[in-house]
Amino acid sequence: MPDRMQHHRMEVHPKYPELKTFVASIPLRFERGEGEIIYKGRNELRRMEYQGNSYVVKSFRRPHLLNRFVYGTLRASKAKRAYYNGLELLQIGVPNPLPIGYVEVRAGLLFDKSFLITAMSHCPYTWKDLFVQDFSYKEQVVREVGKLTALLHNHGIALKDYSRGNILFREEDGQVRLEVVDLNRMYRGKISMNRGCKNLERLPSTPEMHRWLAEEYAQARGYDVETCLNLIQTYRSRQHDLIDGKY
Repeated sequence: MPDRMQHHRMEVHPKYPELKTFVASIPLRFERGEGEIIYKGRNELRRMEYQGNSYVVKSFRRPHLLNRFVYGTLRASKAKRAYYNGLELLQIGVPNPLPIGYVEVRAGLLFDKSFLITAMSHCPYTWKDLFVQDFSYKEQVVREVGKLTALLHNHGIALKDYSRGNILFREEDGQVRLEVVDLNRMYRGKISMNRGCKNLERLPSTPEMHRWLAEEYAQARGYDVETCLNLIQTYRSRQHDLIDGKY
């Protein structure tokens, strides 16, 4: 599609107006191949530098033709949803990399691509690292995830991509800090005990980890621990990504 037929829509966090030029330049920077590739699959993550600071830019894959029309006229783009979802989560105390802005590239009524720009995460590890490294504070990480999940659910929010690569953590001064990413898909509504426990099904866990999760989640939501534990283990056992057939 010729550049002259394209136009951009963008938004930048009101606290960072000085980043408007950078955000506006993201589509061109991606086209030029700028930045360090962090992940490349259906979508692509790159680390980019601007005025001495590092940012993460997520490029969402171009949708098929029908969705290009839907996103172009009727529905918010994935980047826009992720931006506003991130801001909403910060307001209720759910940490995630600070949303800086987003850009949408359109050609007439057709949507083309979208980009989300966030601050760099300060968390070097993800949930899946709990199975490849030894952490002296592993139990604390798992329990904090149980508490964080309950916080989300008590606010009527469930992350639809709540998986091993989207829960980040670090240890700092004896405290575990968490962040969640991949926020463009969220369920909003009343979250029952069954729905809440099912939301944990994509997290590989040992039986011990399941108990830690259940104890913290149940306590924060006023549920019975054993009932939550049974539900969490049942939903997890139905997944096809078990580790060594037991996690």
